[in-house]
Formats: sequence, structure tokens, C-alpha cells
Amino acid sequence: MATQTVKQSYTIPCASVFRDAVLDLAARREVNAADLARSVMLIVPRNVIDDYADPGDPPAGDRETIVLKSGPAEGRPWRRKPRLQLRLPSGYSVVTVRKALKMALDFEGGDVRIRVDRPDVLAAERRALQEVADLKKRVMQPPAELVQSREEVERLRQIVHNLAFDPLDRGVSTYNDALHVMGFAPGARPDLKAIRTKYRVLAAIHHPDSNYGSHQRMTQLNAAMELLRRHVG
Repeated sequence: MATQTVKQSYTIPCASVFRDAVLDLAARREVNAADLARSVMLIVPRNVIDDYADPGDPPAGDRETIVLKSGPAEGRPWRRKPRLQLRLPSGYSVVTVRKALKMALDFEGGDVRIRVDRPDVLAAERRALQEVADLKKRVMQPPAELVQSREEVERLRQIVHNLAFDPLDRGVSTYNDALHVMGFAPGARPDLKAIRTKYRVLAAIHHPDSNYGSHQRMTQLNAAMELLRRHVG
């Protein structure tokens, strides 16, 4: 047989402004004030509610006037502290219920948000944060292999720069000029295959679209290639 929850009546003294705000929210949600408090206490841990700010009792002078409905003073007006009357499961303190109602108001106003912590979600979030941290670390501190690769590229750049021929001021006009530009020894007699092989290698380096390209060198390389090819032919 299902266990029946024992409820009790709670009288929650509070400022009239607070009371009116709670009743207005309950009316807009088409529930009662007890439902607001119960909803908060079901989803928010008790220790979080206990640590929340208590709106407190009504300040001095904040009173409401009611007409007594029974007893010897029936029909007489009576000034008392503003309050909320709620029926909730037993075991809560007045302060806890009041704090829960304050939290409900703050939820509605957007001043407080609920974060539902699930172990799988938290684990995924921690992994994502760690991946971001690792990525930042890799960017700030590139691995030794990348540093070594960059150093090797720079070394090759310097080698190419040092080995590249100096463009001739007068251009390529003689056979020896063409040998110099193509990187052959003075007086060499290369065949057409050797000339083409040299040209392909040097063109890949000196073409203006390459990382080490030079329009002037490429122009003289083309002229040297044409001159040597005519000489062989």
C-alpha cells in the first residue's frame, strides 16, 4: 500500500511586497504558493536552499488589517504581520520554505538559473575543457618535432639562397653565361637530357610562384635554357 505523505499547515511571515509577488506568480502559473515552494524543494538540494538569502520577516510597520471571524472579538479589525499560509509535507522550517519561495521568484525573474548536474554530462564537459586547454598548450608550446621542422625549413631556405646564382647584370648573352645560370662548370658540354634535368630542378626553385621564386632569375633561366638547347641542336 502506498505511503501517504503527511502534510501540515505552514504560516510564513513575510513582507507584504514579497507575499504579493508570490501570490501573483502562483496566479500566473495557475498553481498555489505551496506548489511554487514544493517545486523548488524537489529540484534544488536542501543545502543550496539553506545557503540562499532569506527575505526575512516583515519590517516594522508592515502590517495588514483583517477582520476576526470567530471568538470573543469576532467582527473586530486586527492588525497583524503579513503572511502566507501553505500546506506542505512536514519537516521543513519556516525559513526554508520562505527561502524556497524567494528562489522561485528569482527563477522567474532570471536572476537565478538551474543547472542540472549529471555525471555523464559533467564528465563530457570536463573532457571538452581539457581538450581546449591541451590545444591552447600545443599552440603556445609547439612540440619539439614542429620546432625542428621549422628550423630545417629555415636551414634549407638559407641553402637555396646561398646556392642560387646571382642574376647577370647584362643578361644571358653568351654560352658561358648560360652555363653559369644553369649551374654547369665553365667549358662544360652538357647534352640535351642534362640541360632539361637541370632546368626542371632550377625552375621549381626560381619560379615566381614558389617560396624562393625570383622573376629575374626565372627570366635568365629561360634564356639560358633556350641558348644551350640551340647550341646542342
